[in-house]
Amino acid sequence: MNLKKIEKFIKKQRVCFISSIDDENCPNIKAMLKPRKRKGLKEFYFSTNTSSMRVNQYKKNSNASIYYYHKGLIKYVGVMLKGKMEVLTDQETKNMIWEKGDIIFYKKGVTDTDYCVLKFTATSGRYYCDLKTESFDIK
Repeated sequence: MNLKKIEKFIKKQRVCFISSIDDENCPNIKAMLKPRKRKGLKEFYFSTNTSSMRVNQYKKNSNASIYYYHKGLIKYVGVMLKGKMEVLTDQETKNMIWEKGDIIFYKKGVTDTDYCVLKFTATSGRYYCDLKTESFDIK
């Protein structure tokens, strides 16, 4: 398994799907803009609202997965990563991924209490391409 190839693929994608588990133990999926920061295939940082339904779900159950895909004319590629999602509200992490345009969503700026960071830490994944799938571990 060429993990560098998977990392390069993920870097090109603009949208990511994240999943959480609700109170009825059912998966919930949401499209998100690509992560603000990423460390290889291990760590992914997303910005979101502290008051969101997802944040509440992750606080109760940190099991999560993220999914990237690209559908070309004849080729479909998909990558699923499994792991844990943390809700981070410390100022240092919020500052790390803050972008100037975020003020549109968080009126009080980077210190807005309704602004937080979701940190996804991957433990394993599954890659799909050309009718073949392959599982892999992330260390």
